[in-house]
Amino acid sequence: MPRWKELLALLFLLSFCAACAKVQAYHPAPIAPVATARRLESRRLSDPGLERFLRANLHRSLPSWPLRQWDLQTLTLAALYFNPQIAIAREQLAVARGAIVTAAEKPNPTFKLTPGIPSPYLLNLRFRFPIETHGRRKIRIEQAQRLSSAARIAVAQTEWSVASGLRKALLAYEMSKRLLMLNQGTESNEKRRVTLLAALVKEGETARPALEAAQLALSNTAFSIRLEEGQVAAARAALAGAIGIPVAGLDGVELAWPNLGDLPSIASLSPRRIQREAVLDRLDVRRALEQYAAADAALRLQLARQYPNFNIGPGYSYSDPYSNFTIPFNIILPIRNRNQGPIAQAEAFRKEAAANFLAVQARAIAQSQQALAEYRAALAAFAESSRPIETQQRRIRMGERMLAAGESGRLQVNALQLEGAVYSAQQLQTLGSAQAALGALEDAVERPLGPDVSNFPARARMAAAPGRKESGR
Repeated sequence: MPRWKELLALLFLLSFCAACAKVQAYHPAPIAPVATARRLESRRLSDPGLERFLRANLHRSLPSWPLRQWDLQTLTLAALYFNPQIAIAREQLAVARGAIVTAAEKPNPTFKLTPGIPSPYLLNLRFRFPIETHGRRKIRIEQAQRLSSAARIAVAQTEWSVASGLRKALLAYEMSKRLLMLNQGTESNEKRRVTLLAALVKEGETARPALEAAQLALSNTAFSIRLEEGQVAAARAALAGAIGIPVAGLDGVELAWPNLGDLPSIASLSPRRIQREAVLDRLDVRRALEQYAAADAALRLQLARQYPNFNIGPGYSYSDPYSNFTIPFNIILPIRNRNQGPIAQAEAFRKEAAANFLAVQARAIAQSQQALAEYRAALAAFAESSRPIETQQRRIRMGERMLAAGESGRLQVNALQLEGAVYSAQQLQTLGSAQAALGALEDAVERPLGPDVSNFPARARMAAAPGRKESGR
């Protein structure tokens, strides 16, 4: 066999082996809407996977399973396990990590075969190996790593958003439930008042308008109870949605927030501490910083592209009866442009990223200061609301003692109890406002500030730490 034929056969064999080496196959992943809907509808808080997730992430011992009572901490972990928004953010992180692999890839060599006429007496073979210059691959990898880090922080932001939404939903449910219980107690007192007044009217000791006014108040309270029952049901459905389960998944589950009235003092939340945490440790600030670093890497990459890459490789030419080996070298000459346009764009993008970082920091400062001021006012109002309740409770106890001594009537004690219910409703409203203001302050610094912070599971920046156990959903 002539020498050029042997070489050609060898080159074809090498090309075939390279083409067959570790080729990934396509694996279909169809979506069945009916099946996914059934899986969503079957989600329950007794899920065995949720139990493993709780035991791995809850910073306290877990009692027997399934839990009899779910509080803010355990419900937050359930939301982190079930909520579909977190799965979306994690897949976006996987895309960003895939970009690192793409950035690290080296360009493949090329093979060129040019047969002549009449064949096989003319033949040209060329191999070209691309050589990247000025550290472009290293810069690409750095840029992709920065974007991956920003995507990792975005996962933490999503987790915090889910935890914050769960907190708001649980607060709305707890407040509506407590207001319903308060109205039901008021209804019992008003029924008792109607009974007492009816007896006095029958005996002719009081006028009928007083009885009719009491009956009207009872009717209004009953109407409020019906409305509040609907709000409790709506808040329960919203809570299930915040967790990521159907409403039926909460059937037979006791939901509680036992330390709802435990609020951090103003002394523990100094403006300097709040502003420092908002400016330096907020997730969107950290993400904007990573995006700026990625924009800086993109600029350095465009600057490196001022200097062209080149190709080099062996070549072989056969023209019967002559054959030659060559080492061709080719390069793009930067004569007509030196990549000025992409460099200008990259510089503008970096300036935009810097301006965005400053804007995010300024927004963090403004939000934290406003949220702290609102929390101070709400906490002061809540503290003030306890004073009339204490006074009214003393009046009720005094009235009960006078009733026992025969110095007062039941109607007077009943009036005091109804008056006390008004003050209790005011206190409940101020408590809800204070808790909502605390939640807004936590959102401003993206850090839990309430009691038992060390045991709080949804300190969402856990997702940004290496080695965190992720949920199975």
